[in-house]
This record gives sequence, C-alpha cells and structure tokens, in this order.
Amino acid sequence: MKILVVEDENKLAGFIQQGLHQAGYIVQHSDNGSEALRKAASETFDLILLDLMLPGMNGIEVLKNLRAFKILSPVIIVSALSGTSQVVEGLDLGAVDYIKKPFEWEELLARIRILQRKIFTAETTRIRVEDLVIDLMTRQVVRGNQQILLTAKEFALLEYLIRNTNRVVSKNQILENVWNMSFDPESNVVEVFMYQLRKKVDKDFDKPLIETVIGVGYKLSGTKSSL
Repeated sequence: MKILVVEDENKLAGFIQQGLHQAGYIVQHSDNGSEALRKAASETFDLILLDLMLPGMNGIEVLKNLRAFKILSPVIIVSALSGTSQVVEGLDLGAVDYIKKPFEWEELLARIRILQRKIFTAETTRIRVEDLVIDLMTRQVVRGNQQILLTAKEFALLEYLIRNTNRVVSKNQILENVWNMSFDPESNVVEVFMYQLRKKVDKDFDKPLIETVIGVGYKLSGTKSSL
C-alpha cells in the first residue's frame, strides 16, 4: 500500500513516516499542499493522510483540487481541528475518515487497515507477474506452488517493483519510496535487500524476474495481471 503523508510539522511527519515504513507501507511525504497536489497528480497513491492547516494551499483546497482533477485516492484527514466547519467540509468533499491530533499510533494503523479491507473488498487483492503472485492484503507471496516468506521491508521492496513492472527504477527512487531516504552514494542498503529478495524470488526458478540494469537501476519484468 502506497501512502502520501501531507504534514508540515516535521517531527510528527517523521514519526508517522517511520511508523508506516516499519509497518511495511510505501510512504512519501509533502510538507505543503501545492507539492502534495503535484505528487498526487503524477503518481498513484492508495491513501493520502492529509493535515488541514498547511502553509500556502490548505487541506481543504487540496481536497477540492484533488476532486477537480479526478484524483480519487482515498483521503483520511489528520488534524488538530475537531468538530469544525473545515472538518465537516473535508468529509463532504470526499474524505473517507478523520482522526484528531494528538492520536494513538495503534488507532491510526487500525483506521488504515479498515480502509484497506474496504478497498480490497471492491478490488482484487492479488497481482500476478508470470508465475509470481503477491497478495497486498495478506502479504503472502507465492511463486509457482512455493510460498515465499518475506520480511516487511522485503515485501515493501517487492511491492514497489511490481507496481512498476517492466519499468526501470533507480536506486534513488527505491531509497525514496521504500526507505524514505535521500540518495546516499555510501549506502548499500538497496543492494543488500535486492540480493536477499532475488535469492528468495528468483534463485530456485528457471526464469529470473528481477534484473539489474547496469548504471540505471532494477526492473521486474513479465506479463502482469490482477486476480
């Protein structure tokens, strides 16, 4: 599940990002409404966590523009405002839920899981690339008839590759989307996790799905379908 966190309080944003990453979600962050709108228009997010009191374009304006541009990503309002006209207006504009700051971390995760279940009852939970099947809800991975056990971070990495099937993704893109890190030429975290993932997903099978594109990045290749 890919989540955009729109929050201008850096300490809180960092806390939310770290927690969501640890829970196995792919996370991006924007600290203002204009940037959030640009990201939502250029990428597909399964969920947007939206503060209302943002510098420049506020949360209500972001919601209005999302709907005007036909961007249908579900939105959960996360705001210190409570019972105000802005919250009511946000819900009327199509936000699916509201959680008040300060909040309990487990409550936020529970609200996200509830939304996941609603999404996945309306849409397929499983994606197939060749003989590899990934279930986004149960986080089960199967190739052929063999179940593959992945850590939370390995699953997030595989999910990111599958979302970009047949497209090359750079090390920098992986760091930003899976680890929420800026490019660090000294870091080999991507290489280490990619090695572990390929060992589990490709090693014992005739056809490797994950390839290294030298000097560019990585690509998961194959025919993709929903089940």
